[in-house]
Amino acid sequence: KYMPGTELEVDCISDGTTVLIPGIMEHIDRAGIHSGDSISVYPAVTLSEKVQKTIVDYTKRLASALHVIGMMNIQFIVLKEEVYIIEVNPRSSRTVPYISKVTGIPAIALATRAMLGEKLADMGYGTGLFRKSGYYAIKLPVFSFEKIIGADTSLGPEMKSTGEVLGISKDYNEALLKAFDGGGVSLPKDGKIIVTVRDKDKAEVCEMLKEFKDSQFKFYATPGTRKALLEAGIDAKPVNKLTGESPNIMDMLHSGDVSLIINTPTHGRRPDRDGFKLRRIAVESGTSCLTSLDAAKALMRSTFIVPSDKMSLTDIATLKITPDVK
Repeated sequence: KYMPGTELEVDCISDGTTVLIPGIMEHIDRAGIHSGDSISVYPAVTLSEKVQKTIVDYTKRLASALHVIGMMNIQFIVLKEEVYIIEVNPRSSRTVPYISKVTGIPAIALATRAMLGEKLADMGYGTGLFRKSGYYAIKLPVFSFEKIIGADTSLGPEMKSTGEVLGISKDYNEALLKAFDGGGVSLPKDGKIIVTVRDKDKAEVCEMLKEFKDSQFKFYATPGTRKALLEAGIDAKPVNKLTGESPNIMDMLHSGDVSLIINTPTHGRRPDRDGFKLRRIAVESGTSCLTSLDAAKALMRSTFIVPSDKMSLTDIATLKITPDVK
């Protein structure tokens, strides 16, 4: 059964008796997108105290039941304050270097010491959930679709990313914007955005774009999506599909002034469909195309909120960890 909740991830160190959790990472993209392709946020920003305590409890119990000594990775889903487990991996994961850097906990070194017989209580970092650092850190995946001819860029349960970048700041939206910029996804404050989504996403995209009615973004939409946007009170200029009469999406892409395409795939993702062709043309023309509404909203919100001329610098080589993000 598919559960459309919030996906979370935990890397912990176990000494066989108790655990140390450097931090809880929250995915921006909803469950259903592979964790390696999802945007990850530390510290988690939407979790209640109850959910965090449950995650710590489940982590301790799993480490004990599985007799783990060393690293363990767990992926959770939270839906209506209930915590569910997707999978447990008694090993390190791709998020360990990320969480180690932004919390100051040398996870691999501590796990190695635990495997050699030391106890976490004697290592100086405590046990349970470690305090939050003074920074927000965003792990954003990067892709190589331009090098893989014919590959569909839409995201799902199969991992497609080939790397990742880190955005870090004491401000959440600034950290997001840094991550997007580092991943090659930039959006001017007055950027032109083409919106073309499947029918079941039209209501959601209308609610999403209402937040930006007072922004300088310029929306363009294909006929079906535009009809829904106009009915919701959102101004959007018309643009026809790839195979439609001019002006169509191809004309706009050839002009070189499209900043972002928001496109959600229909069932099947067939190469002969307009959506598939659109996503491939976007890759080949160097135009950012997001198939996740959650990622698109995060990009637009951070662009809208953060002053482009006041971006702070964080020297990760001399990062000083301070307790508790406010």
